[in-house]
Formats: sequence, C-alpha cells, structure tokens
Amino acid sequence: MTFRLLGPVEVWGRGPVDVGPPQRRSVLAALAVDAGRAVPLETLMRRVWGEDPPEGARQALYAHVARIRRVLAAAGAVRTPGLARRDGGYVLDTDSEEVDLHRFHRLVADARRAGRGDAEQVTMLREALDLWRGEPLAGLSGEWVARMRDTWQRQRLDAVTAWANAETAVGNHAVVIGRVPELIDEHPLMEPLVAVLMRALYESGRGSEALECFAEARKRLADELGADPGTELRRLHRAILQDASGPAEAKGPPPAARPRSAPVLARLPLDVPAFTGREKELAQLDEILAEGIGGPGVAVVSTLSGTAGVGKTAVAVHWAHRVADWFGDGQIYVNLHGFEPSRPPVTPAEALPRLLEALGVLPQHMPVSLDAQAGLYRGLLAGRRMLVLLDNARDAEQVRAFLPDSPGCFTLVTSRNRLSGLIALEGARSLVLDVLPAAECRRLLARRTGAERVMSEPLAVDEIVSRCARLPLALVIVAARAAIEPRLGLARLAAELRDAQDSPDGLDSFGDEDTRADIRAVFSWSYGTLSPQAARMFRLLGVHPGPDISVAAAASLAGLPLQHAGRLLTVLADSCLVTEYSRGRYVLHDLLRMYAAELAGTADAAAETQAAEDRVFGHYLHSAHSADRMLDPHRDPIALPPAVPGVSPEHAADHGEALAWFTAEHPVLLAVVHRSGTAPHAPDAPTWQLTRALTTFLQRRGHWSDWAAAQEAALDAALRSASPVGEADAHRGLGRACTRLMRLDDALTHLARALDLHKALGDRTELAHTHLDLARLHARRDAYPEALACAQEALDQYISLGHRAGQARALNSVGWYHAQLGDHRRCVALCGQALELFTELGVRDGQADTWDSLGYAHQHLGDHRRAADCYGNAVALFHGLGDRYFEADVLAHLSESHRAAGEPQAARRAARRAADILDELGVPDSDGVRARLHHLGPPGDGRGRGAPGQKPQ
Repeated sequence: MTFRLLGPVEVWGRGPVDVGPPQRRSVLAALAVDAGRAVPLETLMRRVWGEDPPEGARQALYAHVARIRRVLAAAGAVRTPGLARRDGGYVLDTDSEEVDLHRFHRLVADARRAGRGDAEQVTMLREALDLWRGEPLAGLSGEWVARMRDTWQRQRLDAVTAWANAETAVGNHAVVIGRVPELIDEHPLMEPLVAVLMRALYESGRGSEALECFAEARKRLADELGADPGTELRRLHRAILQDASGPAEAKGPPPAARPRSAPVLARLPLDVPAFTGREKELAQLDEILAEGIGGPGVAVVSTLSGTAGVGKTAVAVHWAHRVADWFGDGQIYVNLHGFEPSRPPVTPAEALPRLLEALGVLPQHMPVSLDAQAGLYRGLLAGRRMLVLLDNARDAEQVRAFLPDSPGCFTLVTSRNRLSGLIALEGARSLVLDVLPAAECRRLLARRTGAERVMSEPLAVDEIVSRCARLPLALVIVAARAAIEPRLGLARLAAELRDAQDSPDGLDSFGDEDTRADIRAVFSWSYGTLSPQAARMFRLLGVHPGPDISVAAAASLAGLPLQHAGRLLTVLADSCLVTEYSRGRYVLHDLLRMYAAELAGTADAAAETQAAEDRVFGHYLHSAHSADRMLDPHRDPIALPPAVPGVSPEHAADHGEALAWFTAEHPVLLAVVHRSGTAPHAPDAPTWQLTRALTTFLQRRGHWSDWAAAQEAALDAALRSASPVGEADAHRGLGRACTRLMRLDDALTHLARALDLHKALGDRTELAHTHLDLARLHARRDAYPEALACAQEALDQYISLGHRAGQARALNSVGWYHAQLGDHRRCVALCGQALELFTELGVRDGQADTWDSLGYAHQHLGDHRRAADCYGNAVALFHGLGDRYFEADVLAHLSESHRAAGEPQAARRAARRAADILDELGVPDSDGVRARLHHLGPPGDGRGRGAPGQKPQ
C-alpha cells in the first residue's frame, strides 16, 4: 500500500482507496509525514486544526483515526499498514518507502551521496522528481499544510537544480533546456534555476542565449525586488563573458561556472512536544533575527541565559525549528556540555573536526591546527544561510571558535552565565530567561494534563507551581506523572510534593537553598513513583559516561534484554526523567544526571555500580571491535577478554552500518576511553583494546586529535598497570596519530619506544608494522633513504612471517620510496609484485594506491600512455570506493600523462573531471590539486606530486 502526499492526498492498495473528506485526509497526511514514528495527540491536533484547536477536536480526531483504520483494513493490500496508539499519540506503522514524500527524500539524499557518478544521480533524481503529481497536499488547507507545502516545494526546486546539473554533466543539455524554462516561469525569482539553464545553454554552444537568460533574470529581479542578481549568478555571468571569446571546443565552463554542492545540514534535536508559553522571548528572538537580516553585513549572535532547569534549551530548539525554513543551507547544533558533572566541557578541538566532517570535509583534508580548522569552518559557512545553535556554553571563550562571520548566519548561544564577553566583544544581543510566569506555568500544566483538571483544582495547581519553583523542568516532570495517572487528583500530587524528602547533597551547586530543595523534592517525588526496575535503570544512567545512550547500550548497562531495556527507557521518558532526543537515543538533563549519580552512590552497593560500569565498557569494547572488523576486514585480529554476563554487543552487518554506528557513538566512545583510562580500578587491556578498535574510524574520518587523546588515555592506563603489551600498542598508536598531526618529534619518541617494547615482547608482526610507521614518519621529513630502510626492514619481516597483506603494503612503500630517490624501474618491479598480492587478497584500496604508484613511475620513465592506463585503473578503483578526493587527485595526474602523450582533449577532460569533483566536495586544496590543473607544466616534466612522502598508506 502506498501513500501519496506530493499532489492530492491519496492511498493506493490494489487500486485507489477513498479516504474521505479533506479533514480526514489532513489527519492521514499528518500521520504519514512521520510514518513509523509516534505523533503525539497534541501535535496531530495542531497540524489539523492549528495552534488553537476548537472544542471537540480530540473527539473528532479519534473518529477520523477509527475511520482511517477501517479504510486501510478494507483496502485489500498485501500488507495492511497498522494505525496504532503509542507513546501518547498514534503511529502509522508502514515502511517510509511506501510514502512518496519519504521516498523522494531518500532518492535525493542517495543521489547526493559521495561517490555517486553523474549518470547515477540523473537516474535517481529523475525517479525522485517523477513522484510529484502537482501541488503537494492539494485540496487541503491550514497553517501546517501551507508550511509543509512551502517547504516541500523548495526541496523540489533544490532537487530540480541538482538534477539539471547532473543532466548537464552527462551531456543531456537538451533535456535541461526543454524543462527548466517552464519552472522559471513558475518561479521567476529562483536564481539557482536560472544558473542551471545558463550552464546548459553554454555547454551546448549557445553562449549568447545564456547571456540573454541572465539579462532577463536581472530585469525580473530589478522589477520585482529592486535588487541585483546574487553573487553566484553574477560570477557565472562574468565567467561566461570571459570565456566566450575563446574557441568553444577547447573550453568547458570555467571554475566559477561549475556547480558547487555542499551538504544541507539539519542537525537540530527534536522539537519539544506541547511547547507552551515564552511568546515574549520567542518574539524577541524573531526581532533580533529580523534586525540582523536587514542590518549591516555582519553575522548575528544572540545569547540566551538563565538558571539550570529554566528551559533555555527547550526555547532555543523550539525557536530554531520555527525559523529553520529561513536557513536554507541548514542548521547546526552543538551541545557544549559546559556544566555537566560527568565530563569536562567540549573543546573546539573536539567539536570542530566533527562539524567540518558534517560540512563535507574529507578526512585526509582535515586541517591539523585549531586555527586552521576554525578558519576552514568559517570559510565553508561563508555565503550560506546557516543557523548555529551552541547549547550549554560555559563561557565566551568556549564558543568563539564556532562563531561564523558570514552575514547570512545566525548564532544562538545558551548558557547559565551571561557571557558578557560575547556581548562586549562580539556585539551579541542578550536575552535572560527567567522562571516561567505563574500563568504560563498553569498553561503548561493544562496543556499536558488537560485544561479541565487544572481549572477544577486551582489551589493545588498553585501549590504545584510554587513547589516546582516555576522551573519548566520540574513542572514537566510533575505533568508527566499526572498524565500517566489521570485518576490521581492534583491535590494529591501537591501533597506528595509537600511531603517529599530531600536527597543527598550533590545538587548543592545548583541555585539557592530554597531552589535546591524544591528541585530535589520534585526529582525525588517523581523518582519515587517508578517501579523498582525503572528506578534501577535511572540510577545506572547516572554512572554511564554519557553524553547520551542507545537502547542497546542501556540494555548492557543494566544487564537486561534489549526489549526490556527499551520499555524501561520509555517509562523514564514518559516520566520526563530522560529525553529521546533522536530515535533510539536518550539523554538526561545535567541536573537529572547529577541526581541519578547521587542515587547510585547511595542506593546501590559499590559492587553493583562497578558491575554496571564493567558491563557497559564490555558493550562498547565488543561492539567497537565488531564494527572495526567491518571497516577493515584485513586488519590483524586480536583476542578480546570474554564479555561479562549481561552484555549484549551490537554487530554491524556491513561497512555502512559500522560507519553509522561509530559516527553515532563517537563522543560516547571517547568518554568511555577517558573514564576507563583514568579510573584507578580500570584494567589496562580493555582500555588499549577499545582504543585500538577506534583507530580505523578516527584515522579515516580525520579525527586525529581525538585519536591522539584516546591513545594517551590508553597509555596512561597501561603504564599504571605495568602492561607492556598495552603500553607497546598505545605508544605505536600515539606515534601514528602524532605523525598525522605533524608532531614529528613526539611521533619518533613514541614509535621508537613501541619498537623497543615489541622487540622485548618478541612480537615480530607488530615490529614490522612499527617499521612501516617509521618509514611514513621519515617520509614526512623528506628523509627518503631512512624511509626506504625502514620500509625494507618491514618487508623482510613480513616475508619471514608469511604476512601477505603486510608484504603487499610494504612492497608498495618500498617501491614508492625508490621512485622518490630516482629509481623508477625498481618502483615498477616492486609495485607490480604488490599489485599481484593486493589483487589476490581482494584489497581494493591497496590496488588503487599501487596503480597510482605505477602511474607515477611510468610517467617519469617517459611511458606516458602506460602511465595514463595505470592512473585510469586507480581512478576507477577510487571511484568505486567512494574516495572522491583521491579520485580527483589521480585524475590530475592522469591529465598530466595525457598532455605529455600529446592528447590535449583527453588531458582537458581529466582535468575538468578533477576540478568538478573538487568543486562539488567544497574542500580545501591541501595537496595543490587545483594548482596542478592550472600549471600542468611542459609535456614530460612529471610535475604534480605536491607531497610525495605522504603517498603510502
């Protein structure tokens, strides 16, 4: 059965299904946009009836749901979707692929995924656009419908732009020229559509028509808006003008004319359900945004401060969702953990690499220094409309590295402190969030428990508001209890709060004495209503390293089956003691985490708490090891200690799942390593083994500072427990990380120590690995004789061990270093042997790297056509691996070979493809690839290796 929203709302089983009148179709649409996820009743009513649903809306909603159930059951589909009551709302239980909107989003996202060829993109984007049957949600009305319709139309135009660029790239100019003008007629002020039409006209040899297209667009913009075309359109116009004088055959679009794509981020946490009040503060944020848009060309910064539990994050996230449509290039969210008791505040060195990765920076181009990372971050945000939400900042210094300087960006910072430094130096606009006014407190309770209950017991409501200190966090917890037990009178709840006893003193750092007592009373009262198992889960969450936890990890933490743990987390979420901020992942407010840790320290025996810590460490150790085997199946395996009873590790099914698991768990894993590496009782073996399991992910994704910090924690643990095996592994890992970070003296110290320890242990395999690491270190210093000697030593050891994968990598390295010393024939012979081994073993990245080495050697031997063949093989392999930067890098070398062989058109095609990839990636050109494209040098000079010592992997 399929659900269609991109046009009139329709359901198809074995044929069309009559859903009913418009309001019922609105209910179905409101469920289908969140297919597979529970939609709270309040949200459904707002979507169908607006922000102020009429009396009787709830009963009407129930009737519509019942009728939709009957319609779906009678449709005669092979698999009938369910419509179930869940989590205080309803869920349309169907695969998201059965909803055309979600299929459209999935196809567009797949098309934009790194490694997709232009032809693949064309196919996917055509299929995505063919799902549209007219105006989305046609025949329906209302605020939510209008907002969704507008959002989806913009997403369609973005997809059309991407489709047109892909069609142009494969030479289908006529298709673009035939379809886009109609869209421009519908959306005459959409400059991206004008740009893709201009490119298609230019590429098909109709440059004069492209210029006319620009002139018409400029006139429309002037007539309608009194404005000139934007920067990108003007740059394209200028590039075509500059390029129009040369022969069309010899030129593709100049760099400015090439489309540059960048990922559109949508990284906000889920919006707060049934958000209530704060109209004044939301209006002030709207005003600051409006003034910033219309003001001078500077980025806008605003701070939102207030005491803990006052609702800063809820207000910020709710407002961010409300204005998200204005920020078409995306929204960034970073929790800076400025006041969390279980971990230090997030540093720019931790967060910037993750942000850069999300913005499309490839690992191999991640800058090493913090200043360079911050500069790149600001450069990537330049010219874009981005919302940056920095949550829980400790002080002004913590946030400065994250502040963009582009006029289209808006930064909102929340903190318990006023952040006077930002106000004084960055000109930030300041809002201070006070406790909720009493009237808004009553509205919040009415919204979550029912207006009739609140109106019928006004004195009890006033006492609840008072005893919660008018803090939203406490009020939400009380409201959750009232909603869970609807027969329990509010007067009874107020009396229970009155009688609540104080908990231990860990919350004494929060607020004044009266506020501490109030907030602890609310926490203890809500905690006291939990079942023993749910209460135990809550306490154990207080000892989890954080910052968030998955259901699977919580199951291991508590030593419970997965489904049982999931049910307990749902109970805690229903009680508002935890928050499901993304699907399947839960987080505690820092005050609640502090309270849970207090309880764990008093209610549970030390042995129980220690057992939970051991289980959760074992969970991450075995899960990370399993995922690492998917990322690098040819890596030498190690024996892990058996998992303790109660641990249920996660096992990734393939490379993609492993990468997704590491990405989601990245900050948690670092916190686990840090805690296990510093705790006095921590055993050394699991610490270094967990760090070892993180190495492939951290290295490939460019998180080299995280890698070094993790290795330092592992080394501390190994030294403390006098474990030579753990110490040797940690020294080697730290040496490799320091090499990546260009801390070459430190790298030499650690690798030399690793070499000594492995010799003492008699571990010949690790000795060979360390010699190869030393070769890379020497190459970074341009000391090629020393690099060759170390690589040769590694090769000899691999041969004696029968370690074939290591032998292949060492052969490629030895051959490469011979080439750097001028012996290109020796390089060809050695790399040929490496290629045979890599091919036999099925190591594709090794094959790609070796074909590149062979191409370099043949180029310098003057056999340019053979060099081009080698480079072509490397390009195909890198393309298949999805490594687009190295695909572009080798394409640049391929262009040199074609030019030296007297094949100028082939040289231009390769250079053009390389530049297109670089522009699409939007990454810095750290290896000088673009420079090589413009300065290929005279035929046969073989220039182009900007950093040859970095080649062997």
